[in-house]
Amino acid sequence: SPKQVGEFLFGKLGLPVIRKTKTGYSTDVDVLEELRGMNISDIPGLLLNFREVDKLLSTYVMALPTFLNPQSHRIHPHFHLTKAATGRLACDQPNVQNIPVRTLKGRKIRQAFVAEKGHILLAVDYSQIELRLLAHLAEDPVMLEAFNKDLDIHQQTASEIFQVPLEDVTKDQRSAAKAINFGLMYGQSSFGLSQQLKIPRHEAQQYIDFYFKRFYRVKQYLEELKALALEKGYSETMLGRKRWIPAIRSSNKMEKAAAERVAINTPIQGSAADIIKLSMIQVDSLLKDYKCKMLLQVHDELIFEMPLNEIDHLTPQIIDIMQKV
Repeated sequence: SPKQVGEFLFGKLGLPVIRKTKTGYSTDVDVLEELRGMNISDIPGLLLNFREVDKLLSTYVMALPTFLNPQSHRIHPHFHLTKAATGRLACDQPNVQNIPVRTLKGRKIRQAFVAEKGHILLAVDYSQIELRLLAHLAEDPVMLEAFNKDLDIHQQTASEIFQVPLEDVTKDQRSAAKAINFGLMYGQSSFGLSQQLKIPRHEAQQYIDFYFKRFYRVKQYLEELKALALEKGYSETMLGRKRWIPAIRSSNKMEKAAAERVAINTPIQGSAADIIKLSMIQVDSLLKDYKCKMLLQVHDELIFEMPLNEIDHLTPQIIDIMQKV
């Protein structure tokens, strides 16, 4: 149990205490990562490794075969149109929208998903669609220029925030910029950003201040979204789908702040969800004359099982539909 792990690490092994909770020592991922980085003991690293394997084993290796259909020998997840308030498709029994990809062990799970003989799995995804939508909706000149020049948007942001030339941006600076790009789009605070980047809060606030100084139209647009939701009681996507946010008028500060984050996030993530749904409808009618099947949607990505002899002909048409929808 976490209590026993805490007693073992900080009592028996005498490792430095990173953070305490109401019930004792914290032994969460961040704490173990920090302890591993200190190189005092192998145990935190072994624990992290165990937790990763344990999660992969229980969530995927042991669970996925139980969902196999005896007739088709395939997994048939359930998709829900109205489960996620932003309008994204949700999926369960099992959830195949979160098959891990970031770690080597996680990628081994992905190898279990294969196409039928004579077919390939083709994934077609939108590149940074939510940031493109933000640039479009906010009409921010710096962001629009970056996309129009086909620059790496996270690298561009890092260059702006850290005031270094594009080519001198480090991997860490790009990662920080990526966290800022996505975080601010979801209404993240300086506290949230400081936790994510593991930096002091005042430093996170400096990043945010500089970001909004450089991408000034983004700041104005996000403020406009909050004001609009306050006035109307809802926010809406580009295609006019509404999400009611009654808490935006709450006198409770925390409730209101959470509602403002929803007001910022909905028009961006919700519009992206609308766009891929329109794509799916058009692609579906294209596929009527082919053997290719649309298997899966993972938010900004469509995955197809395609016969080898249809690849050259179909792929450009699918891409064309998704780009023009």
